[in-house]
Amino acid sequence: MLSQPRPSSSVSGAASAPRSSRPEVPAQPSPSPSPSPSPAQPRRPRYPPAPARRREAAGTHPPGPRPDPRGGGEPGCPARRGGRGGGSALPPALAGCCLPPGPSWGSSSSSSAPPTSSVSGVGSPLVMDPNSICRKTKRLAGKQAELCQLEPEIVQEVAKGTKLGVRECQYQFRFRRWNCTSHSKYFGKILQQDIRETAFVYAITAAGVSHAITQACSMGELLQCGCELTRSRAPPSPTAGPGMEGTAWEWGGCGDDVQFGYEKSQQFMDAKSKKGKNDIRALIDLHNNEAGRLAVRSYMRTECKCHGLSGSCTLRTCWRKMPHFREVGDRLLERFNGAFKVMGGNDGKTLIPVGDNIKPPDKQDLIYSADSPDFCSANRKTGSLGTRGRICNSTAMDTSGCDLLCCGRGHRDETVVLEENCLCRFHWCCVVQCRKCSVRQELSLCI
Repeated sequence: MLSQPRPSSSVSGAASAPRSSRPEVPAQPSPSPSPSPSPAQPRRPRYPPAPARRREAAGTHPPGPRPDPRGGGEPGCPARRGGRGGGSALPPALAGCCLPPGPSWGSSSSSSAPPTSSVSGVGSPLVMDPNSICRKTKRLAGKQAELCQLEPEIVQEVAKGTKLGVRECQYQFRFRRWNCTSHSKYFGKILQQDIRETAFVYAITAAGVSHAITQACSMGELLQCGCELTRSRAPPSPTAGPGMEGTAWEWGGCGDDVQFGYEKSQQFMDAKSKKGKNDIRALIDLHNNEAGRLAVRSYMRTECKCHGLSGSCTLRTCWRKMPHFREVGDRLLERFNGAFKVMGGNDGKTLIPVGDNIKPPDKQDLIYSADSPDFCSANRKTGSLGTRGRICNSTAMDTSGCDLLCCGRGHRDETVVLEENCLCRFHWCCVVQCRKCSVRQELSLCI
């Protein structure tokens, strides 16, 4: 028999010397042998099959993050974990509010509404994100849950309308001690009180939701609604001017279906308050929400277009349009200045104005039950940021003047250098190029 040739010492050389110098230690079995596969072999799956994973869940799983045995869940339902980087799992209540594929409704990367503490009901103006609204399905019932499931595009318009209302609030209060700040902690404290500023926030938010949904209907962005039906409406009033008495008319164009927006705004914004109808605060919130919606619905305007030869108006086509939202904000600010202070009646279902010989408020008036703080100094309990450092007008005598805005503390003048766009030119097509110009401006700041 032929013997196997042994390797010579000259071939092993330096490789055999270190091997002989080390004491031989018997190889111990590795806990999880995973031999590296060769390129020709198929790659093994990363996770063991389902039976092995069930055994690991019983207590034999190695340390480290466990794989989700549920996988991705059913397609279209938010059973998977939301967001990048892990995130937190969506609440089980959202399983009954599955949204169709589209925007990242269940993703933690989507913009979420600020924390709202105890005022984060569905009707709260702080809930400005459709995902935040639909996550509160435990608080939704009836048609609200149906809208969250079947009509998520309407919930998107609700979120847009709420943001529209908050922006208008910040514009109307830009020269006041409380400037409708969007800071979540302070804004939430304001909503917890039943003061005059809270009444305006609820009214302008309900008006914004009604306005946004109605506008989406007219733009054709919602399948549930469209232009207003005008067949059964009376003819429009004749236009003032000579020769308009015998002008023929007809309803046409695309009128705003404000009634649809009114009903959807009522359904969402009044949801939280309807649960406790006997509560005085709930009655006040419902009243202010209705005042905001009426500021849109009760002031519809009629627009007409003339048709005829040589500029004659032999035929008019008319339609109804909503008022501009700036007009809605101005009108609600007037109601804010003349808001009524009320108290609850003995039956717990009526509101009585405070004071003698005061007429009861109508449906378009704003009401409140507690006096507002002065908002002069910062106070987290009342939601006041204070007026220190605010820009004021040293020559004005109204609320924007330094005397009122600075609460008598005085002001200091400061010169700042601002950069503005200047010498803008339009280049075909379609770019506008501007230069940066430095502008010196004198500012008055509250001390």
